[in-house]
Amino acid sequence: MPDPILHIALPVLDETATISAVLNCLFLQTVQDFRLYVCVNQPDEWWNEPSKRRICLENASLLNFLHSLKDERIVIIDRTSPGKGWLGKNHGIGWARKTLMDRISEVADKKDIIVSMDADTSFDPGFLESILSNVLVNPEVVGYSIPYYHRITGIEDLDRAMLRYEIYMRAYAINLWRIKSPYCFTALGSAIAVPVWAYRAIGGLTPKLSGEDFYFLQKLVKFGTILHWTTEQVYPAARLSERVYFGTGPALIKGLAGNWESYPIYNVEFFKPISEAYKLFPRLFEKDIPTPLDEFLACRSGGLPWAGIRKNSRSREQFIRACHEKIDGLRILQYLKEVDRKYPVPAELSTLELIAVIAEEQEIIPELEILPDFTFSGSSVKCLNAIRNTLARAEMSFRKRHWTQVSGLNAIFN
Repeated sequence: MPDPILHIALPVLDETATISAVLNCLFLQTVQDFRLYVCVNQPDEWWNEPSKRRICLENASLLNFLHSLKDERIVIIDRTSPGKGWLGKNHGIGWARKTLMDRISEVADKKDIIVSMDADTSFDPGFLESILSNVLVNPEVVGYSIPYYHRITGIEDLDRAMLRYEIYMRAYAINLWRIKSPYCFTALGSAIAVPVWAYRAIGGLTPKLSGEDFYFLQKLVKFGTILHWTTEQVYPAARLSERVYFGTGPALIKGLAGNWESYPIYNVEFFKPISEAYKLFPRLFEKDIPTPLDEFLACRSGGLPWAGIRKNSRSREQFIRACHEKIDGLRILQYLKEVDRKYPVPAELSTLELIAVIAEEQEIIPELEILPDFTFSGSSVKCLNAIRNTLARAEMSFRKRHWTQVSGLNAIFN
């Protein structure tokens, strides 16, 4: 039986400056039997807006460039030419990803793999091979959350903001790993892969103006098991962008202005009530008992969910699974935001406490001494990079440790 074919989904909007680099990365891959689907896109109404016309012309030029390559592996989806752009509210990165993945699902074999990618991301020659190798070893896996790492640019303010944002992401993921949450994924559109059969089974990607990658991975976790480790990683660009409403680009724009309100580094203590609630799920199958999340859940849902879940569960295992589906990645994030508003902890203190925890639990020593008076705004880029690298090593340890112990709701019972 032939190996699965990798089908790459690449949304493109005003990417003339970066498209050649990502194409070069693909053409240097050790696996060359891939298909590349490129969706050049923007709202159709932009052609009539003077402030957006430059982007429209750039997209048109990019479309011509792609056609000029005459590479049979490249499938071009034109959602940029006049009359072919997005209409109404159905636009943005979510619709571009969905359009790409739906097209792949229509033509690919069920065993083939969809690789989600961004046009500002780079990767080494063995990247596709690392995905294919994992697919062959773990054919039952329904999705892949691929490791990532932002490279230093040499532009101090940009690097400082990028490192602050990555520290936020890694701290969040590590704390979820520590409490054994099935939602311990990091959602990056350039770091996701999914078998075609799984994509079809969950009804595809739900389009969002932003955050479609988060909701997509959450659907996959609820459906089956996902893998968090490959021998290669992706290198997203640290660049300012307003293409989406939240994510790396907007985070860096806010961060450069000193606004990190949307990206707090949650304290390790905030995750303990979630962990304690997880441990109570088996007992809740028998009867209602108090949990640390009751007040939050009652306010969010107008009442506690346990009785309703119990009524629709035929077994303890089914009940526990349903509890995890109810308290999913979105609910966890909402809970953490609420606790952080009530009991804010300085980001620097939360970072230091997390480093102390992983140093004790994993024996991971920071690259250099992190002084207790460090600040994100005043400490050197070298210091921030050392913190980022320390957290990256801890996260990769979790990812690699669970290489053959794939995670998701199914994994709870394995």
